[in-house]
Amino acid sequence: MSSVAMHMSDGLINAPVSALFGAVAVLGVTVAGARARRDLDERMAPMAGLVAAFIFAVQMLNFPVLPGVSGHLLGGALAAILVGPWVGALCITIVLVLQSLVFADGGLTALGSNITNMALIGTVIGFLVALALRGVAARGKAGLLAVAFVAAFCNTVAASAGFVLQFALGGDAAFSTGAVGVTVLGVHCLIGIGEGIITALTVAAVAAVRPDLVYLLRGTERPLELRTVPVQAAWVRGGTK
Repeated sequence: MSSVAMHMSDGLINAPVSALFGAVAVLGVTVAGARARRDLDERMAPMAGLVAAFIFAVQMLNFPVLPGVSGHLLGGALAAILVGPWVGALCITIVLVLQSLVFADGGLTALGSNITNMALIGTVIGFLVALALRGVAARGKAGLLAVAFVAAFCNTVAASAGFVLQFALGGDAAFSTGAVGVTVLGVHCLIGIGEGIITALTVAAVAAVRPDLVYLLRGTERPLELRTVPVQAAWVRGGTK
């Protein structure tokens, strides 16, 4: 089964365009690193490590979307919802660098393009969508599930659109950009469904235990209502009123 997830290989995009998006990646990651310092504290740092490790592990697993076609988690929206867009972008960048250097998943010359698509575009779009719907997410578990799903779906499609742009600028002229765009975007709409399900379930699981650790819920009025209260604790609390 072949994978059409976002990891681009060497030679897919010509050298000038690869260099251009390499520079974009360096600039974006530098800005994210500078802004992430304000978010990283004793509580956030361990969470960021767990998020990066989880995404690294889950990205190694493919799920089928069509006969002969599979995809995997990109993780931008998931990271942004849990640890914020700046730290989230760094988490995805670390994952992509390790996968490229250790597992040869994504070419070295394409690393800048992959980081631009998944760590920058995907994470930013996923977070902006989630932020726009934060009021819905704070209403309860169902709202949080829906917001996480939509943000992850948009993250996946936006990241694939980044690839289409890069291919249009520096891809093989023998292939029609329109045809490539329709194929890539269409398939990633399907991958986005799987991404949305994984992201929603993961975010809901974290919120059920520690809603205060979900970055998106910071500053909302009722984040603790998402916590799963043990039956015995609820009974004792009810009996002491």
